[in-house]
Amino acid sequence: MVVKLKTKHADAQLKEITKALKKYDAAHPQAKIEAYRQNSVSVRVRVINPEFEGRGRAQREEELWAVLGQLPEETAAEISLLLLLTPDEAKKSFASFEFDNPVPSKL
Repeated sequence: MVVKLKTKHADAQLKEITKALKKYDAAHPQAKIEAYRQNSVSVRVRVINPEFEGRGRAQREEELWAVLGQLPEETAAEISLLLLLTPDEAKKSFASFEFDNPVPSKL
């Protein structure tokens, strides 16, 4: 599956984040990965992966930060939200709902 950008124009840092996420995507083809820039200092990322079933938050984060940790520090710092959910969790998650229907940023 492809990393989906929820924006028409990706800036350089969002492109870097997307490139890193493609490495995770290649190793986890069942994952649904989306990212967008919420405002000038914030990128949001959501990964919905059935492989997360039975794994805790820390283990899920370790998997993603294995690729995101290779980003330059200033780029990685742009990630303000990292949602790591199973498909069932995504259906019930308020944060996932807000990801799909973001409140406009005032920044």
